[in-house]
Amino acid sequence: MSRTGTSSGGASRVPDASWRDEFLVALAQTSNVAGSARRAGVPVRTVYRTRRTDAEFNRAWQVALAEGYDNLEMDLLHRLRTGALEGGPSRTRRKYDNAIAFRLLTAHREAVSKQRARRADEDEDAILASIDAKLEAMRQRDAAARKLLAEEAASYAIGDDDTVADD
Repeated sequence: MSRTGTSSGGASRVPDASWRDEFLVALAQTSNVAGSARRAGVPVRTVYRTRRTDAEFNRAWQVALAEGYDNLEMDLLHRLRTGALEGGPSRTRRKYDNAIAFRLLTAHREAVSKQRARRADEDEDAILASIDAKLEAMRQRDAAARKLLAEEAASYAIGDDDTVADD
C-alpha cells in the first residue's frame, strides 16, 4: 500500500494518520499547503478535508501556518535590513523590493487576528464551563448539606415529641 491511500489492487482508501506530522512540519517551514501535502505524500483534498473534520488538526494547522508566516516575517525583516544583491555576486547593488511579501504579511496579520479572536472565544467558553461546573458542584454540596440538616432536625423533632409525651 502507498502513502497516498491506494492499495496494490487500486482500491482507494483513507491514508493512515502518520502523514499529519510530516505535513505540519512542512507547512511550518514553507507556509505552502500543496507543497506540504506533496511532501507528506497525501492529496491536497485529504489535508483540507481533515482540517474541516478534525478540530485538533485544524488547530495544529493554524499554529504551523502561523509559525511559517513568522519565519517569512523574520526573513523579510532580514532582507529589509540587509537587502538582496542584484545582478549576481559581483554586483554590489542591493534590491529592497518586497511588495509581495508585505501583501502576504498583511493577509497573515488578518488571519492571525481572526485566529486569536477564535482562541479567545474558546478560552472564554472554557472559563465559563469551568465556572458552571464549580457552581454545580457547590449546588450539589449545598443540597447534600440541607438534606443532612433536615434529616438531623427531623430526628430531633422525633426525640422532642417523645420527651413532650412523657411529661
